[in-house]
Amino acid sequence: MSLPKFDVIELRRSLLNWYAQTGRNLPWRNSSDPYQIWISEIMLQQTQVKTVIPYYQSWLEAFPTIHNLAEADLQTVLKLWQGLGYYARARNLHACAQQIVQQYNGVFPYELEAVLSLPGIGRTTAGGILSSAYNLPISILDGNVKRVLARLIALSVPPGKALKSLWELSDQLVDSNHPREFNQALMDLGATVCTPKTPNCSECPWTLYCQAYLLNLQSQIPMREISSPLPHKIIGVGVIWNQQGQILIDKRPAKGLLGGLWEFPGGKLEAGETLEECIKREIQEELAIEIEVKDHLMTLEHAYTHFKVTLNVYHCRYISGEPQPLESDEIRWVTLDEIDQFPFPKANEKIIAALKNNS
Repeated sequence: MSLPKFDVIELRRSLLNWYAQTGRNLPWRNSSDPYQIWISEIMLQQTQVKTVIPYYQSWLEAFPTIHNLAEADLQTVLKLWQGLGYYARARNLHACAQQIVQQYNGVFPYELEAVLSLPGIGRTTAGGILSSAYNLPISILDGNVKRVLARLIALSVPPGKALKSLWELSDQLVDSNHPREFNQALMDLGATVCTPKTPNCSECPWTLYCQAYLLNLQSQIPMREISSPLPHKIIGVGVIWNQQGQILIDKRPAKGLLGGLWEFPGGKLEAGETLEECIKREIQEELAIEIEVKDHLMTLEHAYTHFKVTLNVYHCRYISGEPQPLESDEIRWVTLDEIDQFPFPKANEKIIAALKNNS
């Protein structure tokens, strides 16, 4: 793909001038430490800056170096990540730190191929890290940048159908003299000016060149993919109490959705079942114990990337059987006072809060 007829040098100059005046002052931008920049890049995947900042600061207090992270217990890592979502990112950070210590003596690599071989790091994340940490002229293409470039050239298809062309465009534009500032400026432009809805074109340094703006198509571009409605699952959840006032929790398998996190056991409602029948069956299948389903605690809605759930949570009384982790990695009986020591998914945090309020 060739750029429309405008001067790439001028595009770079105008964007860098704009960034020098309006660029965001973010904690990781005051550092050239590749470890700190890597952590910020992973946290910023699918998470807003204002949400990331306190997590980022807490993370660096707990794990100031790659060696600290590599030596940490995964449960400690997941607990610190609790609430940020997309937990595979935390598991990958931990595995990645261990790989960097083993293969690179704890120094984050500066070759693109080496960085791309690390768990959880794709092309745009690698470009973000290497340009910010080592000032290497490597392009990026996150969601904000896709939108900026799609509008710049008035892209006539959804960005997902033109990734090769958008990468070529990002490669052509990146400023080899100031790659760190250029990539940061491009991300800021998408985050603060060239926003998804009602872009603030009067503040944009590229209005002279932006084809969508010149054609008055900025509200139609980027074009959207037609998406199917998200599947919806009804889930029965059991808060199982024993005679000692302890609650049974289980740890999800390390791989897969919410891997390594703890939860209250339960599962999907089958056709023709009541919620009470669902919970009794799931607990028998997952833990091989008999329970009595008691009072309803709460119902809550939660959305993941590819599906939505309604969690129907019931107090349950443990009756008999030796609990076994048939579909989980581990099980524990814990008191309500001890439960905060374990990393839980966001929806389960609301259940814990309700239990504490009722205790």
